[in-house]
Amino acid sequence: MITAEENEQLCRVGKGTLMGNFFRQFWLPVCLGSELKADGDPVRLMILGEKLIAFRDTHGRVGVFDHRCPHRCASLFFGRNELGGIRCAYHGWKFDVTGKCLDQPNLEDKSKYPAGTPAIAYRVKEQGGIVFAYMGERQDNPPELPEIEAIMGEPDDRNIALTHRDCNYMQALEGDIDTSHLGFLHVGGIDGEKLDLSNPEVFTVTEKAPKINVSVMPFGTMYSAQRNAYEGTEHHRFASYIFPFWVTYPSGEIDNNVTANAWVPIDDYSTMIFNIDLRRASGGGKKGLKYKDGTDVGGLARPLEYLPTTTDWKGRWRPVKDASNDYGIDREWQRNGDSYTGIVGIPLQDQAIQESMGHVVDRTLEHLAASDRMVILTRRVMLDAAKEYAETGNLPDIVDHPELARDARGGDIVVPYGTDWLEGYEEKMAEIKGYKPKLSAAE
Repeated sequence: MITAEENEQLCRVGKGTLMGNFFRQFWLPVCLGSELKADGDPVRLMILGEKLIAFRDTHGRVGVFDHRCPHRCASLFFGRNELGGIRCAYHGWKFDVTGKCLDQPNLEDKSKYPAGTPAIAYRVKEQGGIVFAYMGERQDNPPELPEIEAIMGEPDDRNIALTHRDCNYMQALEGDIDTSHLGFLHVGGIDGEKLDLSNPEVFTVTEKAPKINVSVMPFGTMYSAQRNAYEGTEHHRFASYIFPFWVTYPSGEIDNNVTANAWVPIDDYSTMIFNIDLRRASGGGKKGLKYKDGTDVGGLARPLEYLPTTTDWKGRWRPVKDASNDYGIDREWQRNGDSYTGIVGIPLQDQAIQESMGHVVDRTLEHLAASDRMVILTRRVMLDAAKEYAETGNLPDIVDHPELARDARGGDIVVPYGTDWLEGYEEKMAEIKGYKPKLSAAE
């Protein structure tokens, strides 16, 4: 059981909070590279409750700043992105992407007031089509990006979808590691007897009460949902939590399931989801559930339609269907049994449930069960790691051993009956990658 104090600690992400200070020590996804054009309009961002602007300069470099000009605190959102820097519209002070002040044109005597007052700028990297910012203490020597499979490689190798969600990051993240809800919320309306048994995912439909195995890992935590499968075999569905708020989620057989979700806190009450699928863009990965007659099971896709982008702090990637229209629920579809929820698509189904809890759920009202073992473990691991950092300055191994993230993958495997779940994972990953994953602590 989580206490009211721990729930408060877990959910608050502003400066000076337990989780906020902890999260700032990691590279954070902030936007897509495609959202920023050279010499284009600055973009308002909010990350961990901080109001930021992002821009791409004449040379293609990206800056991520506190939005306030250090001169008189006017917002640099209204600035001119021109000739290698952003110029404040108030008095013309100009800054490059590192925050260095290049010009103070309103000052007559520049020897008395040298161009040396920097803007608050964060370290930036672009990888896999995503802009990352490092907001932590090691601005002069930041860690490397985590080597999460889904963000490595070139941008055109992946499908990336962003979605704004009106709830705290943690209740959204917990949906990704709560595997037993799949058999109800997402596939509860599917008749398992009509399914083609050649896809191992069929067992997530036919067996709705899996055994949950969990373990702490060097990169965070891992679970397997264990079910009986074909004669003499077992089906395991894996997912991993990676510090600080990544999940490599299951979406097909593990061989080609190179996926990740980042649950990035906008503030205490809203989240930006970065959904990344390395195989979906090229047609690989998830084969999809089919009926015995060969037709696809419908209603499980990502049919999100977005509202037009606005320039306010939370104006990007907002779904058209939301709480104001009950997420488009079709009660007749729900009543006739073709859909468990009457809501179209996994993302929208998750959104409806997670937002229905309120902006910040009161976890002291929960009654957790064996099916929630991964949620329970991950909460504890996150809180313990954040407290360790607050007390000693020590961070999880993955910060300085980014290669540990390579060993975290989600997906489905079928193994002989009685196989240890972690041994089954190690052997399968060794087959895929040519080496056994390192599932003990970094040296």
